[in-house]
This record gives sequence, structure tokens and C-alpha cells, in this order.
Amino acid sequence: MSAAGVDSARTDARILLAHAMGVTREDLIAATRQPTADEAALFVSFVARRVVREPVAYIRGRREFWSLDFKVGPGVLVPRPETESLIEQALAAIPDRNAALSIADLGAGSGALLVAALKEFPHARGRGFECSPEAFAYAEANLVRHGLAARGRIIAADWNKADGPFDLILSNPPYIPSADIEGLDPEVRLFEPCAALDGGTDGLDAYRALAGLLPRLLRPGGIVLLELGLGQAEQVEPLFQGLTVVRVAPDLTGISRVLVLQASK
Repeated sequence: MSAAGVDSARTDARILLAHAMGVTREDLIAATRQPTADEAALFVSFVARRVVREPVAYIRGRREFWSLDFKVGPGVLVPRPETESLIEQALAAIPDRNAALSIADLGAGSGALLVAALKEFPHARGRGFECSPEAFAYAEANLVRHGLAARGRIIAADWNKADGPFDLILSNPPYIPSADIEGLDPEVRLFEPCAALDGGTDGLDAYRALAGLLPRLLRPGGIVLLELGLGQAEQVEPLFQGLTVVRVAPDLTGISRVLVLQASK
């Protein structure tokens, strides 16, 4: 895999071998047995897929987010660690974990944000809006997987169909400028859905659409958390004239990652 340009070849090989053997990576390190012939053949097939730069998450069919396990695969964006910053900011903005919130996830993808938010706010109810049939299927499956079907629902529709009012809105919109897509890592450029990445000429198309939509979706005092791309905060903030900018919060690497907005009370 190193010859194919995979920087994490050794780590990926261990993860894929553990997956082929049906054990955790930690169990693999402690294991004394060798893989069976079938397991070895499965591992070889996994490596072949990784060599052409298919994401490990797609090969395994799962990805961890907020210490929760999510089903993922072709057609859905792989949840990223930096997106966990939206959940951190939700907890900071709404310290009452028992609040009976109404939550929306606009562009739900795998459903990671909605599921994590509903887990953190056990008395909340929420809806995710996702227009991609492939992503919708994963989001719906993940909601059921985490036992949240009674409190959450994934709606197969564009976020323009959202009908509020909501106390908390989360969104990780497409924000990469179109011209930058070609320069992304092959794992992203060749395999992940372009619609979930491409934010138009300047990367701000989705934010412009949300600026016109969000004010009518929020309850008075409602909170919005939007993921930002690198260096976009100063360009995005002025778009939301109908809402108050509470803060721009960094992710763990120090990048300005989350725009926190609030409706007038």
C-alpha cells in the first residue's frame, strides 16, 4: 500500500486484517492465532481495494464519530473528527442536557450529527434532511442502529423542505471551492460524493442558501451550528444578517471550524 501512496499503510493493514478476522485491532495485537485461509483471502481483497485508495471506512463499512459506531459506504460522506466540534459547541450553548429540544440536521449525510445530538440530549426529538438516496439510507439505518427511531426521523428531502421551528440546527454543508476538488486526496476525490463537498465557485453557495432559510426555521433564541472550511469564517459571518453571531469556535487543531449563530429572543 505504501507504493500506492498510502501514508498510513501499516496502520491501515492492521485495521483491515482485524476486520477480515472479525476482531478488533486491539484483539489482533494480542492474538496468537494466524488468519484462516478465508480470512487471508478476504484481507488480500481489502488491500486491493485500499491500493486504489478506497477509504478504509468504506472497506470496513463503518466509522466512529463521537465514540459512536456508524454505518458508511459509497454515496455518503465519511464523518470527520473535526465535525465533532459541532457537538461540543451544542453542549456549550445548551448546558441543560435534559432540555426537550427540537433538533434539525440539514444535509444529514450518515446521520452522525443528529444521532450524536440526540444521544447527548435524551429528551430531545429531531429530524434530519437528506436529498441523496444513498446517504438517506445510511442515515435512516444509523438512527435505527442507535435506538433513536422513536425520537428521530430522517426525511428524504432537500433542506429547503425543512419546516421548523427548531431550538437547535446543525449542518456540515458542502464548502470546498469547486476548483479545489481536483486537488483533494484520492480517497475523497474519487470515492466520496462530490455533492457533499462542492460548495460552488467560492465555496459559499450552501451558506448563502442557508442564510435565507435559517431565520424562519428557528424558535426565538434558537441556536445554529455550522461547520466552516479553512479560512472561511470572515466570508461566511456577514451572510447571516438575520441572526446574531455568538462566536466562531476552533476545532482541536485550532482551525476556526464552527460558526455559532442565535435567533433573537
